[in-house]
Amino acid sequence: MSASDISRTPDIVHVDEGLHRRLEEIWKGRPGIYGWFATVDHKKLGVRYIVTAFAFLILGGLEALVMRVQLYRPGEHLLTPDQYNQLFSTHGMTMIFLYAFPVLSGFSIFLWPLIFGTRDMAFPRLNAFSYWIFLFSGLFMYSGFVIGQGPNDGWFNYVPFAELPYNPGLNQDFYSLGMIFFGLSTTIGAANFIATFLKTRAPGMSLGRVPIMTWGTITASAANLLVVPAVSLAFLMLWFDRQFGMHFFDTGQGGQPLLWQHLFWMFGHPWVYALVLPAMGMVHEGLPVFCRRPLVGYTPVALSTVATMILGFGVWVHHMFATGLPTLGLSFFSAASIVIVIPSAVAVFAWIATIWTGRVVWTTAFLFFASMIVLFTIGGVSGFMTALAPVDLQLTDTYFVVAHIHYVLIGINVFPVCGGLYYWFPKFTGRMLDERLGRWNFWTMFVGFNLCFLPMHLTGLLGMPRRIYTYPSEMGWTFLNQVTTVGAFLFALGVLLLIVNVVVSLRRGAFAGANPWDSYSLEWAIPSPPPSYDFAVIPTVSSRYPLWEGRLRNDETLSSAEDGPSLEHEKEMLLTSSLDADPTLIVKMPEDTLTPFVLSLGLTVGFVGLLLRLWPLAGAGAAICILSLIVWVWPRRKLAQVAEARL
Repeated sequence: MSASDISRTPDIVHVDEGLHRRLEEIWKGRPGIYGWFATVDHKKLGVRYIVTAFAFLILGGLEALVMRVQLYRPGEHLLTPDQYNQLFSTHGMTMIFLYAFPVLSGFSIFLWPLIFGTRDMAFPRLNAFSYWIFLFSGLFMYSGFVIGQGPNDGWFNYVPFAELPYNPGLNQDFYSLGMIFFGLSTTIGAANFIATFLKTRAPGMSLGRVPIMTWGTITASAANLLVVPAVSLAFLMLWFDRQFGMHFFDTGQGGQPLLWQHLFWMFGHPWVYALVLPAMGMVHEGLPVFCRRPLVGYTPVALSTVATMILGFGVWVHHMFATGLPTLGLSFFSAASIVIVIPSAVAVFAWIATIWTGRVVWTTAFLFFASMIVLFTIGGVSGFMTALAPVDLQLTDTYFVVAHIHYVLIGINVFPVCGGLYYWFPKFTGRMLDERLGRWNFWTMFVGFNLCFLPMHLTGLLGMPRRIYTYPSEMGWTFLNQVTTVGAFLFALGVLLLIVNVVVSLRRGAFAGANPWDSYSLEWAIPSPPPSYDFAVIPTVSSRYPLWEGRLRNDETLSSAEDGPSLEHEKEMLLTSSLDADPTLIVKMPEDTLTPFVLSLGLTVGFVGLLLRLWPLAGAGAAICILSLIVWVWPRRKLAQVAEARL
């Protein structure tokens, strides 16, 4: 984007049909195949993120079902040990990296400009670039699994097994390079979220008035800028070890295997909160709508969100209690892991108080949001137990930990995401999801999930190790594993009902209207689905609940989405100050372009060349990237103006 004349004051207009037509002509995307690959529209990219992440969720779920069939009874040989290793490693990689965070990014990419009262993300081309990298990096890593060379050392990829002498195939090369590739998407997306949060809010939307949902994503984005480089460095060092005989993690040559765990978990634990806090933000945003009252404790909840992530930077060693670290270090990290319960509890009590003091409307979205309180509590209690070093020494690498991580990553991610889908589906599509099928969807998933993962706590307490591909019959684990497998298939049936509901409702769902839930935030002030330009005029905000102001207070100055700057002369956006959201600048936004797509293709070619050690191919990929970057930054607008002047 480029800045226009800052001395120009935007005209304040009232919305009319002529304005809608002019803005549609300016903001509509390019048609056809070119437009599909070249779009920079945040709404299209957000939906693509969600659809792609759900596709990976289905793949990861199918992998989990195959593993549960393998573990249904003792001595099963459906899979070989190597196939099982690849399956559970790919399952973890898929769920944690290719589903859990991207799906949250998709919701935020679609919704942020709408709830901020603006027309796009701060950097639309970076937005498209981050999506294409996410897609291509996921396909890159899955291509190894398809040819039998998928990751086989768990999603945590511990050395020394990941080193070349113990793992000579391409398995770990696919994973190492793929994670570096994927890290580019996460880092670019994080920078875009931060810039959007700080500079594109509607006039009057000060930091104390931003929608509560955004605090989770902005906190996760700030953390990702710091921690993703750490794990990318670790994977790069591992790849150097494997390809060029370096010894970063080789004890025989002075390396340190424990260094891998430190680098990985310095990233891994904040990453867990990056998968949780934006999902909690969806509950913060949607739950009050169905309780017909504002969220109890907006400020404490926002502060607790930030505090949770800050404390999350200081607890990574609780993943390493069994590695022989000094007692003093174990004590410090155990205490930090216990203290982090406090800001998490703030959110739980805020949700309970909101429900208790509200007038609940029992919808499917509410059920998904409210169920998260139960699942979050169960996952939090089991996490609190493993924060105690003596307890962790007994529970580490057992199925108790498997149960805990699934209550965290499914209970606090998938259930809020499903609630968010029921809540915002009308905004995405203009149609409602079926509520009757939705109730079946919710209860099938909720019962199936608890039937699957609650028994795993007991299985772990009975001593079943994680990551084993079979077990002897005399261990006493058979019945619990059978219950778990039945629960897994019941949960999968619930996900299938969700997919059926979406597919059917896209064609036959009831038309939603602008604000079917009687909600309070700005995205519900415009038609569903939104027009290409989002807002005909830039709204003015004077409270946290702009669409509920009439019922919450009687101030003379109210928010407005009907009168404001129209910016109807070019494809422009209004920037505001970081703290108080005062208008500061009008910027010209980029048109649709193939550059992000081509640049992502160049990176893919380069990473394939590195994987196969085909250095000419890697060089060709680098050349494509360089040329794409030149096209990206070339000052086309100025050259066009010069050419016009000469004519």
